[in-house]
Amino acid sequence: MGLPSNYTTAPVSEFLLICFPNYQSWQHWLSLPLSLLFVLAMGANATLLITIRLEASLHEPMYYLLSLLSLLDMVLCLTVIPKVLAIFWFDNKAISFSDCFFQMFIMNSFLTMESCTFMVMAYDRYVAICHPLRYPSIITDQFVARAAIFVVARNGLLTMPIPILSSRLRYCAENIIKNCICTNLSVSKLSCDDITFNRLYQFVAGWTLLGSDLILIILSYSLILKAVLKIKVEGAAAKALSTCGSHFILILFFSTVLLVLVITNLARERIPPDVPILLNILHHLIRPALNPIVCGVRTKEIKQGIQKLLRRL
Repeated sequence: MGLPSNYTTAPVSEFLLICFPNYQSWQHWLSLPLSLLFVLAMGANATLLITIRLEASLHEPMYYLLSLLSLLDMVLCLTVIPKVLAIFWFDNKAISFSDCFFQMFIMNSFLTMESCTFMVMAYDRYVAICHPLRYPSIITDQFVARAAIFVVARNGLLTMPIPILSSRLRYCAENIIKNCICTNLSVSKLSCDDITFNRLYQFVAGWTLLGSDLILIILSYSLILKAVLKIKVEGAAAKALSTCGSHFILILFFSTVLLVLVITNLARERIPPDVPILLNILHHLIRPALNPIVCGVRTKEIKQGIQKLLRRL
Protein backbone atom coordinates (compact mmCIF):
# COMPACT_ATOMS: atom_id res chain seq x y z
CA MET A 1 0.00 0.00 0.00
CA GLY A 2 1.16 3.54 -0.67
CA LEU A 3 2.16 5.70 2.28
CA PRO A 4 -0.34 8.28 3.56
CA SER A 5 1.95 11.09 2.54
CA ASN A 6 1.52 12.77 -0.78
CA TYR A 7 5.08 11.87 -1.64
CA THR A 8 6.70 8.51 -1.23
CA THR A 9 10.10 7.03 -1.82
CA ALA A 10 8.67 3.57 -2.51
CA PRO A 11 6.92 2.77 -5.79
CA VAL A 12 3.25 3.75 -5.78
CA SER A 13 0.84 0.80 -5.42
CA GLU A 14 -2.38 2.79 -5.31
CA PHE A 15 -3.70 6.21 -6.25
CA LEU A 16 -6.06 8.62 -4.50
CA LEU A 17 -8.80 10.15 -6.66
CA ILE A 18 -9.58 13.71 -5.58
CA CYS A 19 -12.77 14.85 -7.30
CA PHE A 20 -13.15 18.61 -7.76
CA PRO A 21 -9.97 19.68 -5.93
CA ASN A 22 -11.21 23.27 -5.52
CA TYR A 23 -14.88 22.53 -4.79
CA GLN A 24 -15.09 19.23 -2.91
CA SER A 25 -18.37 20.36 -1.32
CA TRP A 26 -19.94 19.83 -4.79
CA GLN A 27 -19.76 16.08 -4.25
CA HIS A 28 -22.72 15.94 -1.85
CA TRP A 29 -24.94 18.02 -4.14
CA LEU A 30 -23.97 16.09 -7.26
CA SER A 31 -24.39 12.60 -5.83
CA LEU A 32 -28.20 12.56 -6.10
CA PRO A 33 -28.60 13.71 -9.76
CA LEU A 34 -25.67 11.51 -10.82
CA SER A 35 -27.24 8.51 -9.07
CA LEU A 36 -30.57 9.14 -10.81
CA LEU A 37 -28.83 9.48 -14.20
CA PHE A 38 -26.93 6.25 -13.54
CA VAL A 39 -30.14 4.36 -12.74
CA LEU A 40 -31.82 5.88 -15.82
CA ALA A 41 -28.90 4.91 -18.08
CA MET A 42 -28.80 1.33 -16.80
CA GLY A 43 -32.59 0.93 -16.88
CA ALA A 44 -33.07 2.46 -20.32
CA ASN A 45 -30.31 0.40 -21.93
CA ALA A 46 -31.43 -2.80 -20.22
CA THR A 47 -35.00 -2.18 -21.42
CA LEU A 48 -33.78 -1.64 -24.98
CA LEU A 49 -31.68 -4.83 -24.91
CA ILE A 50 -34.51 -6.94 -23.46
CA THR A 51 -37.00 -5.51 -25.98
CA ILE A 52 -34.76 -6.33 -28.94
CA ARG A 53 -34.06 -9.78 -27.51
CA LEU A 54 -37.74 -10.71 -26.93
CA GLU A 55 -39.41 -8.99 -29.90
CA ALA A 56 -38.98 -11.16 -33.01
CA SER A 57 -39.69 -8.26 -35.38
CA LEU A 58 -36.57 -6.50 -34.06
CA HIS A 59 -34.24 -9.38 -34.92
CA GLU A 60 -32.69 -7.43 -37.76
CA PRO A 61 -29.14 -6.10 -38.34
CA MET A 62 -30.07 -2.46 -37.65
CA TYR A 63 -31.37 -3.35 -34.17
CA TYR A 64 -28.43 -5.66 -33.46
CA LEU A 65 -26.16 -2.66 -34.00
CA LEU A 66 -28.26 -0.64 -31.53
CA SER A 67 -27.86 -3.54 -29.07
CA LEU A 68 -24.08 -3.35 -29.49
CA LEU A 69 -24.19 0.38 -28.80
CA SER A 70 -26.25 -0.21 -25.64
CA LEU A 71 -23.84 -2.89 -24.40
CA LEU A 72 -20.88 -0.54 -24.90
CA ASP A 73 -22.71 2.26 -23.06
CA MET A 74 -23.53 -0.01 -20.12
CA VAL A 75 -19.99 -1.36 -19.72
CA LEU A 76 -18.49 2.13 -19.97
CA CYS A 77 -20.98 3.48 -17.44
CA LEU A 78 -20.45 0.58 -15.00
CA THR A 79 -16.67 0.96 -15.20
CA VAL A 80 -16.65 4.66 -14.30
CA ILE A 81 -19.73 5.78 -12.37
CA PRO A 82 -19.86 3.32 -9.40
CA LYS A 83 -16.36 4.41 -8.35
CA VAL A 84 -17.32 8.08 -8.68
CA LEU A 85 -20.39 7.49 -6.49
CA ALA A 86 -18.27 5.56 -3.96
CA ILE A 87 -16.05 8.63 -3.66
CA PHE A 88 -19.06 10.92 -3.22
CA TRP A 89 -20.93 8.72 -0.73
CA PHE A 90 -18.21 6.95 1.27
CA ASP A 91 -15.11 9.08 0.61
CA ASN A 92 -13.55 5.93 -0.91
CA LYS A 93 -10.81 7.73 -2.82
CA ALA A 94 -8.26 4.92 -3.06
CA ILE A 95 -7.98 2.93 -6.28
CA SER A 96 -5.44 0.17 -6.82
CA PHE A 97 -2.73 0.40 -9.46
CA SER A 98 -4.29 -2.39 -11.58
CA ASP A 99 -7.88 -1.11 -11.23
CA CYS A 100 -6.83 2.36 -12.30
CA PHE A 101 -5.21 1.15 -15.53
CA PHE A 102 -8.07 -1.26 -16.24
CA GLN A 103 -10.49 1.68 -15.99
CA MET A 104 -8.20 3.66 -18.30
CA PHE A 105 -8.26 0.85 -20.88
CA ILE A 106 -12.06 0.55 -20.80
CA MET A 107 -12.57 4.30 -21.18
CA ASN A 108 -10.17 4.63 -24.12
CA SER A 109 -11.18 1.47 -25.98
CA PHE A 110 -14.95 1.67 -25.49
CA LEU A 111 -15.08 5.33 -26.53
CA THR A 112 -13.50 4.46 -29.87
CA MET A 113 -15.66 1.31 -30.11
CA GLU A 114 -18.76 3.49 -29.90
CA SER A 115 -17.39 5.78 -32.60
CA CYS A 116 -16.70 2.75 -34.81
CA THR A 117 -20.21 1.41 -34.15
CA PHE A 118 -21.68 4.72 -35.33
CA MET A 119 -19.60 4.36 -38.48
CA VAL A 120 -21.02 0.87 -39.13
CA MET A 121 -24.54 2.19 -38.46
CA ALA A 122 -23.98 4.98 -40.99
CA TYR A 123 -22.87 2.40 -43.56
CA ASP A 124 -25.99 0.34 -42.77
CA ARG A 125 -28.21 3.35 -43.54
CA TYR A 126 -26.19 4.15 -46.68
CA VAL A 127 -26.80 0.66 -48.10
CA ALA A 128 -30.48 0.73 -47.04
CA ILE A 129 -31.18 4.03 -48.82
CA CYS A 130 -28.72 4.06 -51.71
CA HIS A 131 -28.82 0.32 -52.56
CA PRO A 132 -32.14 -0.94 -51.14
CA LEU A 133 -32.38 -3.99 -53.43
CA ARG A 134 -28.93 -5.20 -52.36
CA TYR A 135 -29.48 -4.44 -48.65
CA PRO A 136 -30.68 -7.97 -47.63
CA SER A 137 -27.65 -9.58 -49.30
CA ILE A 138 -25.08 -7.09 -47.91
CA ILE A 139 -26.31 -6.28 -44.38
CA THR A 140 -26.82 -9.78 -42.99
CA ASP A 141 -26.49 -11.29 -39.52
CA GLN A 142 -23.02 -12.48 -40.57
CA PHE A 143 -22.11 -8.91 -41.54
CA VAL A 144 -23.17 -7.67 -38.09
CA ALA A 145 -21.13 -10.42 -36.37
CA ARG A 146 -18.03 -9.56 -38.43
CA ALA A 147 -18.59 -5.84 -37.81
CA ALA A 148 -18.83 -6.43 -34.04
CA ILE A 149 -15.59 -8.42 -34.07
CA PHE A 150 -13.92 -5.66 -36.09
CA VAL A 151 -15.19 -2.96 -33.71
CA VAL A 152 -13.85 -4.77 -30.63
CA ALA A 153 -10.56 -5.99 -32.17
CA ARG A 154 -9.52 -2.77 -33.93
CA ASN A 155 -10.20 -0.46 -31.03
CA GLY A 156 -9.18 -2.84 -28.26
CA LEU A 157 -5.79 -3.62 -29.84
CA LEU A 158 -4.95 -0.06 -30.90
CA THR A 159 -5.87 1.55 -27.56
CA MET A 160 -4.34 -1.17 -25.36
CA PRO A 161 -0.84 0.41 -25.51
CA ILE A 162 -2.17 3.54 -23.76
CA PRO A 163 -2.69 1.92 -20.31
CA ILE A 164 0.28 -0.42 -20.88
CA LEU A 165 2.64 2.52 -21.52
CA SER A 166 1.25 4.36 -18.48
CA SER A 167 1.53 1.32 -16.21
CA ARG A 168 5.19 0.83 -17.17
CA LEU A 169 6.11 4.33 -16.01
CA ARG A 170 7.74 4.82 -12.59
CA TYR A 171 5.40 6.40 -10.05
CA CYS A 172 7.65 7.36 -7.18
CA ALA A 173 6.35 10.75 -6.13
CA GLU A 174 2.83 12.15 -5.67
CA ASN A 175 0.03 9.57 -5.84
CA ILE A 176 -2.90 12.01 -5.81
CA ILE A 177 -4.91 12.14 -9.06
CA LYS A 178 -6.85 15.39 -9.32
CA ASN A 179 -9.74 13.76 -11.11
CA CYS A 180 -12.66 11.42 -10.41
CA ILE A 181 -11.48 8.89 -12.98
CA CYS A 182 -8.15 7.49 -14.19
CA THR A 183 -7.60 9.38 -17.42
CA ASN A 184 -4.24 8.84 -19.08
CA LEU A 185 -3.16 12.48 -18.82
CA SER A 186 -4.19 12.80 -15.16
CA VAL A 187 -2.29 9.66 -14.17
CA SER A 188 0.82 9.80 -16.37
CA LYS A 189 1.76 13.33 -15.30
CA LEU A 190 2.42 11.92 -11.79
CA SER A 191 5.24 9.79 -13.19
CA CYS A 192 8.93 10.43 -12.62
CA ASP A 193 9.67 9.42 -16.24
CA ASP A 194 9.37 11.26 -19.54
CA ILE A 195 5.77 10.89 -20.78
CA THR A 196 6.19 12.49 -24.22
CA PHE A 197 5.79 9.21 -26.13
CA ASN A 198 2.83 8.21 -23.94
CA ARG A 199 0.93 11.39 -24.74
CA LEU A 200 1.96 11.31 -28.39
CA TYR A 201 0.65 7.76 -28.84
CA GLN A 202 -2.70 8.62 -27.24
CA PHE A 203 -3.04 11.71 -29.43
CA VAL A 204 -2.16 9.91 -32.68
CA ALA A 205 -4.18 6.74 -31.93
CA GLY A 206 -7.21 8.67 -30.68
CA TRP A 207 -7.42 11.07 -33.58
CA THR A 208 -6.64 8.37 -36.15
CA LEU A 209 -9.45 6.12 -34.88
CA LEU A 210 -12.03 8.83 -34.20
CA GLY A 211 -11.02 10.88 -37.23
CA SER A 212 -11.27 7.99 -39.70
CA ASP A 213 -14.68 7.04 -38.29
CA LEU A 214 -15.90 10.64 -38.57
CA ILE A 215 -14.73 10.94 -42.19
CA LEU A 216 -16.56 7.72 -43.16
CA ILE A 217 -19.70 8.83 -41.28
CA ILE A 218 -19.72 12.19 -43.07
CA LEU A 219 -19.12 10.44 -46.41
CA SER A 220 -21.99 7.98 -45.81
CA TYR A 221 -24.50 10.69 -44.88
CA SER A 222 -23.34 12.89 -47.77
CA LEU A 223 -24.06 10.06 -50.20
CA ILE A 224 -27.40 9.42 -48.47
CA LEU A 225 -28.38 13.09 -48.80
CA LYS A 226 -27.31 13.14 -52.45
CA ALA A 227 -29.43 10.05 -53.18
CA VAL A 228 -32.46 11.40 -51.29
CA LEU A 229 -32.39 14.72 -53.13
CA LYS A 230 -32.75 12.82 -56.42
CA ILE A 231 -36.00 11.18 -55.30
CA LYS A 232 -38.94 12.78 -57.12
CA VAL A 233 -41.81 10.90 -55.47
CA GLU A 234 -43.68 13.14 -53.04
CA GLY A 235 -43.00 12.21 -49.39
CA ALA A 236 -40.44 9.54 -50.31
CA ALA A 237 -37.46 11.77 -49.43
CA ALA A 238 -38.80 12.56 -45.97
CA LYS A 239 -39.58 8.89 -45.34
CA ALA A 240 -36.06 7.87 -46.41
CA LEU A 241 -34.44 10.45 -44.14
CA SER A 242 -36.65 9.48 -41.20
CA THR A 243 -35.15 5.98 -41.20
CA CYS A 244 -31.76 7.40 -40.25
CA GLY A 245 -33.01 10.30 -38.11
CA SER A 246 -32.38 8.65 -34.74
CA HIS A 247 -28.92 7.46 -35.84
CA PHE A 248 -27.98 10.97 -36.95
CA ILE A 249 -29.16 12.45 -33.63
CA LEU A 250 -27.06 9.94 -31.67
CA ILE A 251 -23.98 10.61 -33.81
CA LEU A 252 -24.45 14.38 -33.55
CA PHE A 253 -24.79 14.21 -29.76
CA PHE A 254 -21.75 11.92 -29.46
CA SER A 255 -19.62 14.25 -31.62
CA THR A 256 -20.82 17.42 -29.88
CA VAL A 257 -20.07 16.10 -26.38
CA LEU A 258 -16.65 14.88 -27.54
CA LEU A 259 -15.90 18.27 -29.11
CA VAL A 260 -16.86 20.09 -25.90
CA LEU A 261 -14.56 17.81 -23.89
CA VAL A 262 -11.66 18.46 -26.29
CA ILE A 263 -12.20 22.24 -26.21
CA THR A 264 -12.42 22.37 -22.39
CA ASN A 265 -9.23 20.33 -22.07
CA LEU A 266 -7.39 22.57 -24.55
CA ALA A 267 -8.60 25.65 -22.68
CA ARG A 268 -7.81 24.12 -19.28
CA GLU A 269 -5.72 27.11 -18.21
CA ARG A 270 -8.57 29.55 -18.89
CA ILE A 271 -11.35 27.72 -17.06
CA PRO A 272 -11.62 26.24 -13.54
CA PRO A 273 -10.00 22.76 -13.44
CA ASP A 274 -13.17 21.26 -11.96
CA VAL A 275 -15.21 22.04 -15.10
CA PRO A 276 -13.49 19.45 -17.38
CA ILE A 277 -13.78 16.88 -14.59
CA LEU A 278 -17.54 17.44 -14.28
CA LEU A 279 -18.01 17.35 -18.06
CA ASN A 280 -16.08 14.09 -18.27
CA ILE A 281 -18.36 12.47 -15.68
CA LEU A 282 -21.49 13.77 -17.42
CA HIS A 283 -20.13 12.45 -20.73
CA HIS A 284 -20.18 8.93 -19.24
CA LEU A 285 -23.76 9.38 -17.97
CA ILE A 286 -25.92 11.66 -20.11
CA ARG A 287 -25.09 10.03 -23.44
CA PRO A 288 -25.76 6.44 -22.25
CA ALA A 289 -29.03 7.66 -20.71
CA LEU A 290 -30.20 9.52 -23.83
CA ASN A 291 -29.16 7.00 -26.52
CA PRO A 292 -31.86 4.37 -25.78
CA ILE A 293 -34.47 7.08 -25.11
CA VAL A 294 -33.84 8.69 -28.52
CA CYS A 295 -34.05 5.26 -30.17
CA GLY A 296 -37.30 4.48 -28.34
CA VAL A 297 -38.94 7.80 -29.18
CA ARG A 298 -37.76 8.06 -32.79
CA THR A 299 -38.05 4.41 -33.87
CA LYS A 300 -41.64 3.20 -34.23
CA GLU A 301 -40.75 -0.53 -34.09
CA ILE A 302 -38.76 -0.14 -30.85
CA LYS A 303 -41.53 1.96 -29.28
CA GLN A 304 -44.07 -0.73 -30.10
CA GLY A 305 -41.72 -3.43 -28.78
CA ILE A 306 -41.31 -1.59 -25.45
CA GLN A 307 -45.09 -1.17 -25.16
CA LYS A 308 -45.55 -4.93 -25.71
CA LEU A 309 -42.88 -5.65 -23.09
CA LEU A 310 -44.56 -3.38 -20.53
CA ARG A 311 -47.95 -5.07 -21.17
CA ARG A 312 -46.39 -8.44 -20.36
CA LEU A 313 -45.25 -7.25 -16.94
